[in-house]
Amino acid sequence: MSLEFNKAAAAVLTAGITFMVSGVVAGLLIHPKPLERPAIETGAAPAATAPSAPAAPTVEPIGPLLANANADNGRAVAQRLCASCHNFAQGGPNGVGPNLYGIIGSPHAHAEGFNYSAAMRGLHDKTWDYEALNAFLARPAAAIPGTRMAFAGISNTGQRADVIAFLRSLSPNPAPLP
Repeated sequence: MSLEFNKAAAAVLTAGITFMVSGVVAGLLIHPKPLERPAIETGAAPAATAPSAPAAPTVEPIGPLLANANADNGRAVAQRLCASCHNFAQGGPNGVGPNLYGIIGSPHAHAEGFNYSAAMRGLHDKTWDYEALNAFLARPAAAIPGTRMAFAGISNTGQRADVIAFLRSLSPNPAPLP
């Protein structure tokens, strides 16, 4: 075995001891006087305040955009972003997420036999209207804290409008536009 490691360790230890001894000697030779008052006046320390809760994120209203939304574009976006977890076929099975056929106008936690989060089940008396879907598709965790849906959301308002138009088309009697 080489002695190179021992030489390197000895050099590091010697340097550390040298710096420590020079610090002690400097402390003995120099006796700094403490200042009578601070060199910089900063005024009184600000009173500590409790951190405020973050403002609820605002989501642009979707109603005005629905008139020009494209359900075919929404179908493409939904197939790309949502189809891995959700089914859109009438009478289709639930997947990782519930079947979304006829979602608009249905109550939250609408799919029979699907294991919804407690947060979603707690909203069963509310219906999925256009603005509720808009907020949920923008940021699911912010719209319904405690949801199990692990999806960041659709930040593009136009794409959300297209997806909502597509979801609106998944009904024999689509809900009227706002």
